[in-house]
Amino acid sequence: MIIRDRPSGLKLFLLLRGSVLLRILPTLAINVAIAILVTWSHGDLWDIKITLTTIPFTLIGLPIAIFLGFRNNSAYDRFWEGRKLWGELLLRSRNLARQCASLIDGGEFGQGAALARNGLQDVRVRMVMRAIAFSCALRDLLRNLPSGPQLAGLLQPQECAQLEGQHNKPDYLMRQMGLDLGQCVREGRIDPCLAANIDHTLSAMTAAAASCERIKTTPIPFSYSVLLHRTAYMYCFLLPFGLVDTIGFMTPVVVAIVAYTFFGLDALGDELEEPFGMEPNDLPLDAICRAIEIDLRTALGDQDIPPPLLPADFCLT
Repeated sequence: MIIRDRPSGLKLFLLLRGSVLLRILPTLAINVAIAILVTWSHGDLWDIKITLTTIPFTLIGLPIAIFLGFRNNSAYDRFWEGRKLWGELLLRSRNLARQCASLIDGGEFGQGAALARNGLQDVRVRMVMRAIAFSCALRDLLRNLPSGPQLAGLLQPQECAQLEGQHNKPDYLMRQMGLDLGQCVREGRIDPCLAANIDHTLSAMTAAAASCERIKTTPIPFSYSVLLHRTAYMYCFLLPFGLVDTIGFMTPVVVAIVAYTFFGLDALGDELEEPFGMEPNDLPLDAICRAIEIDLRTALGDQDIPPPLLPADFCLT
């Protein structure tokens, strides 16, 4: 995600970081080159005059703009829903740490800097640290990445080894949460009515993860994207023939502006459609996972708390 103040004046037109210009630059350059050739030849193609007026482009341009706007709104809805789901996961993780501390019996909660390393035998610590691992595993699942070494410091060795063979690692971690909670009920460390509150928190975390998977595995219908993509490209590549007889040498300039708008909207929709990737405009899942880890380690009383992630070159991953 791009994190920066909005530039003003000339900087707004010259900045590249966070812009879709680099992504569409090859296609835009080809489009402008065609416009220059059409302007130079006055619309003649091998002694054949291609005559187009602006009327067809006026009739087609408005529907294309509306459809591109609709697609981008749909893509942004997916982006915003993904952000709300990760905000929900952050909230539920904090609630889980609080509930484990206050509802499960087991003596004093929090033993200082060695807690995360030596306290995993305590079921309360184990559940809170597993919640951190859950968010990291979900992030890796959504980004199609292998689990990193970070999980080894959050789980017991045998649990970490079993995790490697799991297809859906977040789901496995949540099942382990349920087993620990059930064991606490059987041992009388928590009243069954209070355990239902923790189970509700775990269910909400599972629902957030499943909703993120739904967004990832259900893209905008491909045929809809192809139709808009083809129509926008044909419109922009034919546009010079409709303008050259009207505005003459200014044709490449106008074509560049129109093509940049249409190609840019098309590319922006592609980026927003998949909000969990590694593109500059995608959600900063690494930063959110780090925020969850900071809050939960703080709730445990751990002194070894990592710093929050900061943007690098205006980009927060």
